[in-house]
Amino acid sequence: MPETIRKILIIGPSWVGDMVMAQSLFGSLKANDECEIDVLAPAWSLPILARMPEVRRSIVMPLGHGRLGLTTRWHLGKELARESYNQSIVLPGSFKSALVPFFARIPQRTGFRGEMRYGLINDMRLLDCSLLPMTVQRFVALGQARKTVPAPVSLPMPRLHADSSNQEALRMRFKLDPARPAIAFMPGAEYGPAKQWPSVHYAKLAHLLAARGFQIWVLGSEKDSAVARPIASGNPTVIDFTGHTSLGDAVDLIALARAAVCNDSGLMHVAAALDVPLVALFGSSNPEHTPPLGHRVVIETLRLPCAPCFERQCPFDHTQCLTGITPEKVLTALEPFIDANPSPLQCGYC
Repeated sequence: MPETIRKILIIGPSWVGDMVMAQSLFGSLKANDECEIDVLAPAWSLPILARMPEVRRSIVMPLGHGRLGLTTRWHLGKELARESYNQSIVLPGSFKSALVPFFARIPQRTGFRGEMRYGLINDMRLLDCSLLPMTVQRFVALGQARKTVPAPVSLPMPRLHADSSNQEALRMRFKLDPARPAIAFMPGAEYGPAKQWPSVHYAKLAHLLAARGFQIWVLGSEKDSAVARPIASGNPTVIDFTGHTSLGDAVDLIALARAAVCNDSGLMHVAAALDVPLVALFGSSNPEHTPPLGHRVVIETLRLPCAPCFERQCPFDHTQCLTGITPEKVLTALEPFIDANPSPLQCGYC
């Protein structure tokens, strides 16, 4: 391998959406330097990373979220030292996330200041949240050479590549009707109920779309089955995939959909990165902080005085920031996308 090719180890984030947004960093590094990128990340993220052409190798972090596992991290660092990485970029802000690059003796260890990481991080950056309000901007900034950087004017868009062979296998496995276009619903939100549009709203929207000839695919993990069940109840055009597909399967099914409707969640970012037309529903969170990065995106948010509160549960027990977004309003937002020739819309953040 020519000496001019730099080897970079990325310590990846722990959330689906953040991992998707990290692809903007990978693209920026590739655009600015001849490099090879390896990513140390949780096992669940491998299907996401496998659909990113910028990533050479995914390395599984053998510890669950929140576990220190000092001995395990030491052994992993010693093993990775053989790779002779030139730089590590640590995306999480925790102390433990900086240990493996330190144990691997990677000469340049870049990250934002956080959790007493002096010494572990030797290329320390100070985060100005007003200058870099978006998570994706912060990720990309860590890949830049200067310690004080302006907010990136333009960002490489995350672009996941669907697995066509798996798509065909899924069509056969679930006997999907290719003649009937699908709208993907992602009603879950790992963070909590304050980010979830009501199932009854999703169910009504499903009936409105079914009347127009669409089938509805409800996607998510087994944890999302409870919110998915009322959407599918009494509507034969709805296929509930929650708990029956892997994350990689969900990615490839979303890529087959005509459009998607979802809460602020990891799968929202997946849909945007697949360039699937998307209506994103924001309640307790802030679309100016973690917007879906796509060109065909409509963001629905009521911007109530109490929002964004960033709480897992609504402090007032009404979640009006989401219940006030009607199915009819979302259908109107979908209209340009579900026409035969939808016109591209700009998300306003890209």
